[in-house]
Amino acid sequence: MLNRTFCLAMVALLAVAPAAFGQQRPGAPPDAPQRPQAAGQYETASAVADEPSQTRHVLRLDGRDLAYTATAGTLPIRLDDGKVAARMFFVAYTKDGEDAKRRPIAFLFNGGPGSATIWLHMGSFAPRRAKMADEGFQPAPPFELVDNEHSLIDVADLVFVDAVDTGYSRVMAGVDNSQFHGQDGDIRAFGEFINGYLGAYNRWPSPKFLIGESYGTIRSAGLSQELQSRHGIELNGIVLVSALLTYQTLSPAPGNDVAYAVQIQTFAATAWYHKKLPPDLQAKSVKQVVDEARAFAFGEYMLALTKGNTLTDAERQSMADKLARFTGLSPRYILSANLRVDSGRFRKELLRDRRLVVGRLDGRFTALDADAAGERQEFDPSNTALQGPYVALFQDYAKNQLKWSADLHYYPSGNVRPWTYVQNRYMDMTDTLRLTMAKNPFLKVLLVSGYYDMATYVGGAEFNFTHLAYDRQIADRVSYTYYEGGHMMYIRPSAHAELKKDVAAFIRSAQK
Repeated sequence: MLNRTFCLAMVALLAVAPAAFGQQRPGAPPDAPQRPQAAGQYETASAVADEPSQTRHVLRLDGRDLAYTATAGTLPIRLDDGKVAARMFFVAYTKDGEDAKRRPIAFLFNGGPGSATIWLHMGSFAPRRAKMADEGFQPAPPFELVDNEHSLIDVADLVFVDAVDTGYSRVMAGVDNSQFHGQDGDIRAFGEFINGYLGAYNRWPSPKFLIGESYGTIRSAGLSQELQSRHGIELNGIVLVSALLTYQTLSPAPGNDVAYAVQIQTFAATAWYHKKLPPDLQAKSVKQVVDEARAFAFGEYMLALTKGNTLTDAERQSMADKLARFTGLSPRYILSANLRVDSGRFRKELLRDRRLVVGRLDGRFTALDADAAGERQEFDPSNTALQGPYVALFQDYAKNQLKWSADLHYYPSGNVRPWTYVQNRYMDMTDTLRLTMAKNPFLKVLLVSGYYDMATYVGGAEFNFTHLAYDRQIADRVSYTYYEGGHMMYIRPSAHAELKKDVAAFIRSAQK
Protein backbone atom coordinates (compact mmCIF):
# COMPACT_ATOMS: atom_id res chain seq x y z
CA MET A 1 0.00 0.00 0.00
CA LEU A 2 3.23 4.23 -0.72
CA ASN A 3 3.05 8.69 -0.91
CA ARG A 4 3.00 12.46 -1.18
CA THR A 5 5.89 14.46 -2.71
CA PHE A 6 6.90 17.30 -0.41
CA CYS A 7 9.99 19.45 -0.68
CA LEU A 8 11.61 22.01 1.55
CA ALA A 9 11.50 25.61 0.44
CA MET A 10 14.32 27.83 -0.78
CA VAL A 11 17.79 26.48 0.02
CA ALA A 12 16.40 23.44 1.82
CA LEU A 13 14.58 22.49 -1.38
CA LEU A 14 17.89 21.53 -2.93
CA ALA A 15 18.74 19.38 0.05
CA VAL A 16 15.71 17.12 0.33
CA ALA A 17 13.63 17.26 -2.84
CA PRO A 18 14.96 14.01 -4.34
CA ALA A 19 14.36 12.19 -1.07
CA ALA A 20 10.82 13.43 -0.64
CA PHE A 21 9.93 12.38 -4.18
CA GLY A 22 10.82 8.85 -3.22
CA GLN A 23 7.92 8.79 -0.77
CA GLN A 24 5.14 9.93 -3.11
CA ARG A 25 1.92 8.07 -2.39
CA PRO A 26 -1.14 7.25 -4.48
CA GLY A 27 -3.38 10.21 -5.11
CA ALA A 28 -0.50 12.65 -4.94
CA PRO A 29 1.10 13.33 -8.33
CA PRO A 30 3.91 15.89 -8.04
CA ASP A 31 1.86 18.43 -9.98
CA ALA A 32 -1.35 17.91 -7.99
CA PRO A 33 -3.21 21.10 -7.07
CA GLN A 34 -2.29 22.30 -3.60
CA ARG A 35 -4.55 23.79 -0.98
CA PRO A 36 -3.76 27.43 -0.15
CA GLN A 37 -1.16 27.89 2.54
CA ALA A 38 -2.03 31.36 3.78
CA ALA A 39 -2.94 31.58 7.46
CA GLY A 40 -6.63 31.12 8.11
CA GLN A 41 -7.33 29.30 4.87
CA TYR A 42 -6.95 25.81 6.30
CA GLU A 43 -9.89 23.86 7.65
CA THR A 44 -9.66 23.43 11.41
CA ALA A 45 -11.07 21.00 13.94
CA SER A 46 -14.27 21.75 15.79
CA ALA A 47 -13.88 23.47 19.14
CA VAL A 48 -16.46 21.04 20.53
CA ALA A 49 -15.10 17.54 21.13
CA ASP A 50 -16.93 15.06 18.93
CA GLU A 51 -18.44 11.85 20.20
CA PRO A 52 -16.92 8.75 18.62
CA SER A 53 -19.19 6.57 16.51
CA GLN A 54 -19.34 2.89 17.45
CA THR A 55 -20.88 0.28 15.16
CA ARG A 56 -20.99 -3.50 15.43
CA HIS A 57 -20.18 -5.87 12.59
CA VAL A 58 -19.53 -9.51 11.76
CA LEU A 59 -16.80 -10.77 9.43
CA ARG A 60 -16.73 -14.27 7.99
CA LEU A 61 -13.07 -15.25 8.35
CA ASP A 62 -11.54 -18.69 7.83
CA GLY A 63 -14.95 -20.33 7.89
CA ARG A 64 -16.22 -18.78 11.10
CA ASP A 65 -18.07 -15.61 12.11
CA LEU A 66 -15.98 -13.03 13.94
CA ALA A 67 -17.82 -10.21 15.74
CA TYR A 68 -16.05 -6.88 16.10
CA THR A 69 -16.70 -3.25 16.97
CA ALA A 70 -15.60 -0.35 14.78
CA THR A 71 -14.94 2.99 16.47
CA ALA A 72 -14.49 6.12 14.35
CA GLY A 73 -13.57 9.39 16.00
CA THR A 74 -10.85 11.85 16.90
CA LEU A 75 -8.53 12.25 19.88
CA PRO A 76 -7.11 15.54 21.20
CA ILE A 77 -3.42 16.23 20.74
CA ARG A 78 -1.96 18.34 23.55
CA LEU A 79 1.53 19.78 23.46
CA ASP A 80 3.68 21.41 26.14
CA ASP A 81 1.17 24.08 27.20
CA GLY A 82 -1.51 21.46 27.83
CA LYS A 83 -3.94 23.01 25.38
CA VAL A 84 -5.54 20.99 22.59
CA ALA A 85 -3.55 21.80 19.46
CA ALA A 86 -5.13 19.29 17.06
CA ARG A 87 -7.52 16.39 16.78
CA MET A 88 -6.35 13.25 14.98
CA PHE A 89 -8.88 11.04 13.23
CA PHE A 90 -8.82 7.27 13.68
CA VAL A 91 -10.83 4.15 12.99
CA ALA A 92 -10.29 1.30 15.43
CA TYR A 93 -11.42 -2.31 15.03
CA THR A 94 -11.64 -4.40 18.21
CA LYS A 95 -12.66 -8.02 18.40
CA ASP A 96 -15.65 -8.57 20.67
CA GLY A 97 -15.41 -10.76 23.75
CA GLU A 98 -11.64 -10.51 24.19
CA ASP A 99 -9.62 -9.58 27.28
CA ALA A 100 -8.00 -6.22 26.41
CA LYS A 101 -5.09 -6.95 28.77
CA ARG A 102 -4.01 -9.88 26.61
CA ARG A 103 -5.24 -8.72 23.23
CA PRO A 104 -2.49 -7.25 20.97
CA ILE A 105 -3.14 -3.79 19.55
CA ALA A 106 -1.53 -2.41 16.39
CA PHE A 107 -1.40 1.23 15.26
CA LEU A 108 -1.29 1.58 11.48
CA PHE A 109 -0.38 4.59 9.35
CA ASN A 110 0.77 5.53 5.89
CA GLY A 111 3.45 8.07 5.19
CA GLY A 112 4.04 10.63 2.47
CA PRO A 113 4.81 12.90 4.16
CA GLY A 114 1.23 14.03 3.78
CA SER A 115 -0.59 10.79 3.10
CA ALA A 116 -3.72 9.76 4.94
CA THR A 117 -3.92 6.14 6.05
CA ILE A 118 -6.63 5.33 3.50
CA TRP A 119 -4.25 3.07 1.55
CA LEU A 120 -3.46 0.67 4.39
CA HIS A 121 -7.04 1.00 5.63
CA MET A 122 -8.75 0.13 2.34
CA GLY A 123 -6.21 -2.42 1.16
CA SER A 124 -4.32 -4.29 3.85
CA PHE A 125 -5.66 -5.56 7.19
CA ALA A 126 -8.99 -3.90 8.03
CA PRO A 127 -12.13 -6.09 8.01
CA ARG A 128 -13.31 -4.43 4.79
CA ARG A 129 -11.29 -3.66 1.66
CA ALA A 130 -11.59 -2.16 -1.80
CA LYS A 131 -12.02 -4.79 -4.48
CA MET A 132 -9.43 -4.47 -7.24
CA ALA A 133 -9.36 -6.20 -10.64
CA ASP A 134 -7.49 -9.47 -11.17
CA GLU A 135 -3.96 -9.47 -9.76
CA GLY A 136 -4.61 -6.12 -8.11
CA PHE A 137 -4.93 -4.05 -11.27
CA GLN A 138 -7.23 -1.06 -11.74
CA PRO A 139 -10.95 -1.95 -11.57
CA ALA A 140 -13.65 -0.40 -13.72
CA PRO A 141 -16.11 1.90 -11.93
CA PRO A 142 -18.40 1.65 -10.07
CA PHE A 143 -16.28 0.24 -7.29
CA GLU A 144 -17.08 -2.39 -4.65
CA LEU A 145 -16.23 -2.73 -0.96
CA VAL A 146 -15.95 -6.36 0.18
CA ASP A 147 -15.11 -8.37 3.27
CA ASN A 148 -11.36 -8.72 3.70
CA GLU A 149 -10.50 -12.41 3.81
CA HIS A 150 -6.96 -11.44 4.90
CA SER A 151 -7.85 -9.11 7.76
CA LEU A 152 -5.67 -9.14 10.88
CA ILE A 153 -8.64 -8.62 13.21
CA ASP A 154 -8.46 -12.26 14.28
CA VAL A 155 -4.92 -11.70 15.57
CA ALA A 156 -4.87 -8.11 16.84
CA ASP A 157 -7.05 -5.07 17.35
CA LEU A 158 -6.29 -2.44 14.70
CA VAL A 159 -6.19 1.36 14.94
CA PHE A 160 -5.79 3.26 11.65
CA VAL A 161 -4.61 6.85 12.25
CA ASP A 162 -4.43 9.88 9.93
CA ALA A 163 -1.59 12.38 10.33
CA VAL A 164 -2.44 16.02 11.03
CA ASP A 165 -3.79 17.81 7.92
CA THR A 166 -4.55 14.50 6.20
CA GLY A 167 -7.83 12.59 6.16
CA TYR A 168 -10.06 14.19 8.80
CA SER A 169 -7.23 15.17 11.17
CA ARG A 170 -6.96 18.93 11.75
CA VAL A 171 -5.40 21.53 14.02
CA MET A 172 -7.56 23.72 16.23
CA ALA A 173 -8.46 27.23 15.15
CA GLY A 174 -5.61 29.64 15.83
CA VAL A 175 -2.97 26.91 16.00
CA ASP A 176 0.00 27.08 13.64
CA ASN A 177 -0.24 23.81 11.74
CA SER A 178 3.31 24.07 10.36
CA GLN A 179 4.59 22.68 13.67
CA PHE A 180 3.12 19.32 12.60
CA HIS A 181 4.58 19.54 9.09
CA GLY A 182 7.96 18.07 9.88
CA GLN A 183 9.87 15.13 11.21
CA ASP A 184 9.78 16.06 14.90
CA GLY A 185 6.28 17.53 15.08
CA ASP A 186 4.78 14.59 13.22
CA ILE A 187 6.40 12.07 15.55
CA ARG A 188 5.34 14.10 18.59
CA ALA A 189 1.71 14.11 17.40
CA PHE A 190 1.61 10.36 16.83
CA GLY A 191 3.21 9.76 20.22
CA GLU A 192 0.56 11.90 21.91
CA PHE A 193 -2.16 10.08 19.98
CA ILE A 194 -1.00 6.61 20.98
CA ASN A 195 -0.50 7.65 24.59
CA GLY A 196 -3.99 9.17 24.59
CA TYR A 197 -5.62 6.16 22.96
CA LEU A 198 -4.09 3.70 25.40
CA GLY A 199 -5.49 5.75 28.27
CA ALA A 200 -8.90 6.52 26.79
CA TYR A 201 -9.61 2.91 25.83
CA ASN A 202 -7.83 1.13 28.72
CA ARG A 203 -5.21 -0.57 26.56
CA TRP A 204 -2.09 0.00 28.65
CA PRO A 205 -1.62 -3.72 29.44
CA SER A 206 -1.99 -4.83 25.79
CA PRO A 207 0.96 -6.04 23.70
CA LYS A 208 1.70 -3.08 21.40
CA PHE A 209 2.71 -2.92 17.72
CA LEU A 210 3.32 -0.35 15.01
CA ILE A 211 2.58 -1.07 11.35
CA GLY A 212 3.88 1.73 9.14
CA GLU A 213 4.17 1.95 5.37
CA SER A 214 6.70 3.93 3.28
CA TYR A 215 7.44 7.22 5.10
CA GLY A 216 5.41 5.59 7.84
CA THR A 217 8.42 3.31 8.38
CA ILE A 218 10.63 6.34 9.04
CA ARG A 219 7.93 7.57 11.40
CA SER A 220 7.83 4.15 13.11
CA ALA A 221 11.55 4.29 13.87
CA GLY A 222 11.33 7.77 15.36
CA LEU A 223 8.04 7.03 17.07
CA SER A 224 9.47 3.97 18.79
CA GLN A 225 11.99 6.21 20.54
CA GLU A 226 9.39 8.93 21.22
CA LEU A 227 7.05 6.44 22.89
CA GLN A 228 9.88 4.94 24.89
CA SER A 229 11.53 8.16 26.08
CA ARG A 230 8.59 10.57 26.47
CA HIS A 231 5.74 8.23 27.43
CA GLY A 232 7.41 5.15 28.87
CA ILE A 233 5.71 2.93 26.30
CA GLU A 234 7.60 -0.16 25.20
CA LEU A 235 6.62 -1.92 21.99
CA ASN A 236 6.56 -5.63 21.28
CA GLY A 237 7.05 -5.30 17.55
CA ILE A 238 7.25 -3.03 14.52
CA VAL A 239 6.16 -4.06 11.02
CA LEU A 240 7.82 -1.96 8.31
CA VAL A 241 5.90 -2.22 5.03
CA SER A 242 7.99 -1.01 2.07
CA ALA A 243 10.68 0.20 4.41
CA LEU A 244 12.94 3.21 4.26
CA LEU A 245 14.97 4.51 7.19
CA THR A 246 17.47 6.65 5.30
CA TYR A 247 17.17 8.73 2.15
CA GLN A 248 20.72 7.80 1.22
CA THR A 249 19.42 4.65 -0.48
CA LEU A 250 16.74 6.62 -2.34
CA SER A 251 18.62 9.66 -3.62
CA PRO A 252 21.10 9.00 -6.43
CA ALA A 253 23.63 11.81 -6.51
CA PRO A 254 27.30 12.39 -7.35
CA GLY A 255 29.28 10.49 -4.73
CA ASN A 256 26.28 8.47 -3.54
CA ASP A 257 26.71 5.30 -5.59
CA VAL A 258 24.87 3.14 -3.04
CA ALA A 259 21.60 4.57 -4.35
CA TYR A 260 22.35 3.15 -7.82
CA ALA A 261 23.36 -0.28 -6.54
CA VAL A 262 20.20 -0.78 -4.45
CA GLN A 263 17.99 -0.38 -7.54
CA ILE A 264 19.33 -3.35 -9.48
CA GLN A 265 17.29 -6.07 -7.74
CA THR A 266 14.06 -4.20 -8.47
CA PHE A 267 15.10 -3.47 -12.05
CA ALA A 268 15.83 -7.17 -12.56
CA ALA A 269 12.49 -8.25 -11.07
CA THR A 270 10.56 -5.76 -13.18
CA ALA A 271 12.41 -6.70 -16.35
CA TRP A 272 11.75 -10.36 -15.55
CA TYR A 273 8.04 -9.68 -15.12
CA HIS A 274 7.87 -7.99 -18.53
CA LYS A 275 10.00 -10.74 -20.15
CA LYS A 276 12.91 -8.48 -21.05
CA LEU A 277 15.74 -10.60 -19.62
CA PRO A 278 17.90 -13.19 -21.43
CA PRO A 279 16.30 -16.65 -21.80
CA ASP A 280 18.38 -18.26 -19.02
CA LEU A 281 17.21 -15.65 -16.49
CA GLN A 282 13.62 -15.67 -17.76
CA ALA A 283 13.51 -19.41 -17.07
CA LYS A 284 14.18 -18.82 -13.37
CA SER A 285 11.82 -17.66 -10.63
CA VAL A 286 11.71 -14.00 -9.69
CA LYS A 287 13.33 -14.85 -6.36
CA GLN A 288 16.23 -16.58 -8.10
CA VAL A 289 16.67 -13.58 -10.42
CA VAL A 290 16.61 -11.15 -7.50
CA ASP A 291 19.13 -13.25 -5.58
CA GLU A 292 21.54 -13.22 -8.54
CA ALA A 293 20.99 -9.50 -9.07
CA ARG A 294 21.74 -8.82 -5.39
CA ALA A 295 25.07 -10.64 -5.57
CA PHE A 296 25.98 -8.71 -8.71
CA ALA A 297 24.80 -5.31 -7.46
CA PHE A 298 26.71 -5.40 -4.19
CA GLY A 299 29.68 -7.21 -5.69
CA GLU A 300 31.00 -6.40 -9.14
CA TYR A 301 28.71 -3.45 -9.79
CA MET A 302 29.33 -1.65 -6.51
CA LEU A 303 33.08 -2.10 -6.94
CA ALA A 304 32.90 -0.67 -10.46
CA LEU A 305 30.94 2.35 -9.25
CA THR A 306 33.49 3.12 -6.54
CA LYS A 307 36.23 3.23 -9.19
CA GLY A 308 34.50 6.14 -10.87
CA ASN A 309 36.36 7.47 -13.92
CA THR A 310 39.36 5.20 -13.33
CA LEU A 311 37.57 2.33 -15.08
CA THR A 312 39.12 1.43 -18.41
CA ASP A 313 37.03 1.45 -21.57
CA ALA A 314 37.07 -2.34 -21.56
CA GLU A 315 35.89 -2.45 -17.94
CA ARG A 316 33.12 0.03 -18.70
CA GLN A 317 31.90 -2.02 -21.65
CA SER A 318 32.03 -5.24 -19.66
CA MET A 319 30.03 -3.69 -16.84
CA ALA A 320 27.47 -2.25 -19.28
CA ASP A 321 26.97 -5.72 -20.77
CA LYS A 322 26.43 -7.24 -17.32
CA LEU A 323 24.01 -4.48 -16.31
CA ALA A 324 22.09 -5.02 -19.53
CA ARG A 325 21.73 -8.68 -18.63
CA PHE A 326 20.02 -7.84 -15.32
CA THR A 327 18.02 -4.78 -16.38
CA GLY A 328 16.75 -5.47 -19.90
CA LEU A 329 18.23 -2.17 -21.07
CA SER A 330 20.72 -1.90 -23.93
CA PRO A 331 24.46 -1.67 -23.18
CA ARG A 332 24.59 1.48 -25.31
CA TYR A 333 21.94 3.20 -23.18
CA ILE A 334 23.70 2.16 -19.97
CA LEU A 335 27.07 3.47 -21.24
CA SER A 336 25.43 6.77 -22.17
CA ALA A 337 24.23 7.05 -18.56
CA ASN A 338 27.75 6.39 -17.22
CA LEU A 339 26.62 3.02 -15.83
CA ARG A 340 24.17 4.89 -13.58
CA VAL A 341 20.54 4.62 -14.69
CA ASP A 342 18.06 6.03 -12.19
CA SER A 343 14.59 4.56 -11.80
CA GLY A 344 12.81 7.37 -13.66
CA ARG A 345 14.85 6.65 -16.76
CA PHE A 346 14.48 2.90 -16.30
CA ARG A 347 10.69 3.10 -16.13
CA LYS A 348 10.61 5.09 -19.36
CA GLU A 349 13.23 3.04 -21.22
CA LEU A 350 12.39 -0.59 -20.38
CA LEU A 351 9.30 -0.88 -22.63
CA ARG A 352 9.99 2.02 -24.96
CA ASP A 353 9.86 -0.36 -27.92
CA ARG A 354 6.21 -1.01 -27.00
CA ARG A 355 5.55 2.71 -26.36
CA LEU A 356 4.79 1.87 -22.70
CA VAL A 357 6.04 3.08 -19.33
CA VAL A 358 6.04 0.96 -16.17
CA GLY A 359 4.71 1.90 -12.75
CA ARG A 360 6.79 3.40 -9.97
CA LEU A 361 4.83 2.09 -6.99
CA ASP A 362 4.37 -1.25 -8.77
CA GLY A 363 6.46 -2.15 -11.81
CA ARG A 364 3.83 -4.62 -13.03
CA PHE A 365 1.62 -1.73 -14.17
CA THR A 366 2.04 -0.14 -17.61
CA ALA A 367 0.55 2.87 -19.39
CA LEU A 368 0.80 4.98 -22.53
CA ASP A 369 2.53 8.34 -22.30
CA ALA A 370 1.92 11.32 -24.56
CA ASP A 371 5.02 10.30 -26.50
CA ALA A 372 7.53 7.47 -26.44
CA ALA A 373 10.63 9.62 -26.83
CA GLY A 374 10.71 11.40 -23.47
CA GLU A 375 12.99 10.88 -20.49
CA ARG A 376 10.33 10.81 -17.75
CA GLN A 377 6.91 9.23 -17.48
CA GLU A 378 3.83 11.43 -17.67
CA PHE A 379 2.12 9.74 -14.72
CA ASP A 380 2.42 6.62 -12.58
CA PRO A 381 -0.21 4.04 -13.58
CA SER A 382 0.23 2.15 -10.30
CA ASN A 383 -0.54 5.40 -8.48
CA THR A 384 -3.71 6.31 -10.35
CA ALA A 385 -5.06 2.75 -10.27
CA LEU A 386 -5.83 3.00 -6.54
CA GLN A 387 -6.93 6.59 -6.21
CA GLY A 388 -10.44 6.23 -7.63
CA PRO A 389 -11.65 3.10 -5.84
CA TYR A 390 -9.94 3.77 -2.50
CA VAL A 391 -11.07 7.37 -2.07
CA ALA A 392 -14.65 6.87 -3.24
CA LEU A 393 -15.19 3.70 -1.23
CA PHE A 394 -13.68 5.05 1.98
CA GLN A 395 -15.86 8.15 2.05
CA ASP A 396 -19.00 6.11 1.47
CA TYR A 397 -17.87 3.53 4.03
CA ALA A 398 -17.11 6.13 6.71
CA LYS A 399 -20.48 7.82 6.34
CA ASN A 400 -22.83 4.91 5.77
CA GLN A 401 -21.24 1.97 7.61
CA LEU A 402 -19.06 3.57 10.28
CA LYS A 403 -21.70 6.29 10.79
CA TRP A 404 -19.04 8.98 10.98
CA SER A 405 -19.81 12.41 9.62
CA ALA A 406 -17.69 15.53 9.73
CA ASP A 407 -18.08 18.95 8.18
CA LEU A 408 -14.66 18.57 6.63
CA HIS A 409 -13.14 17.52 3.36
CA TYR A 410 -11.37 14.17 3.42
CA TYR A 411 -7.82 14.72 2.19
CA PRO A 412 -6.19 11.47 0.99
CA SER A 413 -3.08 13.56 0.46
CA GLY A 414 -2.80 16.70 2.53
CA ASN A 415 -0.74 19.77 1.77
CA VAL A 416 1.97 19.66 4.44
CA ARG A 417 4.69 21.44 2.54
CA PRO A 418 7.27 22.52 3.36
CA TRP A 419 8.18 19.42 5.39
CA THR A 420 10.95 20.10 7.89
CA TYR A 421 13.63 17.48 8.36
CA VAL A 422 16.04 17.49 11.28
CA GLN A 423 18.96 16.00 9.40
CA ASN A 424 20.45 16.89 6.04
CA ARG A 425 19.67 15.49 2.60
CA TYR A 426 20.11 11.90 3.73
CA MET A 427 17.73 12.06 6.68
CA ASP A 428 18.37 8.88 8.65
CA MET A 429 16.44 7.12 11.41
CA THR A 430 18.60 4.00 11.47
CA ASP A 431 20.44 4.74 14.68
CA THR A 432 17.26 5.94 16.35
CA LEU A 433 15.75 2.49 15.84
CA ARG A 434 18.97 0.78 16.92
CA LEU A 435 19.00 2.72 20.19
CA THR A 436 15.34 1.87 20.88
CA MET A 437 16.08 -1.82 20.31
CA ALA A 438 19.15 -1.63 22.53
CA LYS A 439 17.04 -0.23 25.37
CA ASN A 440 14.22 -2.72 24.77
CA PRO A 441 15.80 -6.18 24.25
CA PHE A 442 12.38 -7.69 23.47
CA LEU A 443 11.47 -5.43 20.54
CA LYS A 444 11.32 -7.26 17.20
CA VAL A 445 11.13 -5.82 13.68
CA LEU A 446 9.62 -7.34 10.53
CA LEU A 447 10.71 -5.96 7.16
CA VAL A 448 8.11 -6.33 4.39
CA SER A 449 9.25 -5.77 0.78
CA GLY A 450 7.70 -6.04 -2.69
CA TYR A 451 9.95 -7.11 -5.55
CA TYR A 452 8.39 -4.59 -7.99
CA ASP A 453 8.52 -1.55 -5.71
CA MET A 454 10.49 1.37 -7.20
CA ALA A 455 9.47 3.82 -4.47
CA THR A 456 11.32 2.02 -1.67
CA TYR A 457 13.65 -0.60 -3.05
CA VAL A 458 14.16 -4.13 -1.76
CA GLY A 459 17.91 -3.54 -2.02
CA GLY A 460 17.69 -0.27 -0.14
CA ALA A 461 15.91 -1.85 2.81
CA GLU A 462 18.38 -4.73 2.88
CA PHE A 463 21.39 -2.42 2.74
CA ASN A 464 19.92 -0.24 5.46
CA PHE A 465 19.22 -3.07 7.87
CA THR A 466 22.54 -4.80 7.33
CA HIS A 467 23.96 -1.59 8.80
CA LEU A 468 21.44 -1.23 11.63
CA ALA A 469 23.70 -2.82 14.23
CA TYR A 470 26.77 -5.04 14.40
CA ASP A 471 25.74 -6.98 17.49
CA ARG A 472 23.70 -10.12 16.93
CA GLN A 473 21.53 -9.37 19.95
CA ILE A 474 19.96 -6.59 17.86
CA ALA A 475 20.48 -7.79 14.28
CA ASP A 476 18.88 -11.18 15.00
CA ARG A 477 15.63 -9.50 16.03
CA VAL A 478 15.09 -8.24 12.47
CA SER A 479 13.36 -10.59 10.01
CA TYR A 480 12.66 -10.21 6.28
CA THR A 481 9.76 -11.19 4.04
CA TYR A 482 9.40 -10.72 0.27
CA TYR A 483 6.37 -10.67 -2.03
CA GLU A 484 5.62 -10.69 -5.74
CA GLY A 485 4.03 -7.27 -5.60
CA GLY A 486 4.88 -3.61 -5.43
CA HIS A 487 4.83 -0.85 -2.82
CA MET A 488 1.35 -1.95 -1.76
CA MET A 489 1.93 -5.67 -2.25
CA TYR A 490 -1.42 -6.39 -0.56
CA ILE A 491 -3.37 -5.34 -3.67
CA ARG A 492 -2.26 -8.61 -5.32
CA PRO A 493 -4.34 -11.47 -3.83
CA SER A 494 -1.56 -14.06 -3.70
CA ALA A 495 0.83 -11.63 -2.01
CA HIS A 496 -1.93 -10.44 0.33
CA ALA A 497 -2.54 -13.96 1.60
CA GLU A 498 1.17 -14.49 2.30
CA LEU A 499 1.48 -11.07 3.93
CA LYS A 500 -1.38 -11.78 6.34
CA LYS A 501 0.13 -15.12 7.29
CA ASP A 502 3.60 -13.63 7.86
CA VAL A 503 2.45 -10.61 9.86
CA ALA A 504 0.13 -12.74 11.99
CA ALA A 505 3.01 -15.11 12.76
CA PHE A 506 5.24 -12.16 13.61
CA ILE A 507 2.70 -10.66 16.03
CA ARG A 508 2.32 -13.99 17.78
CA SER A 509 6.07 -14.52 18.02
CA ALA A 510 6.75 -11.00 19.29
CA GLN A 511 4.57 -11.59 22.35
CA LYS A 512 6.74 -14.44 23.61
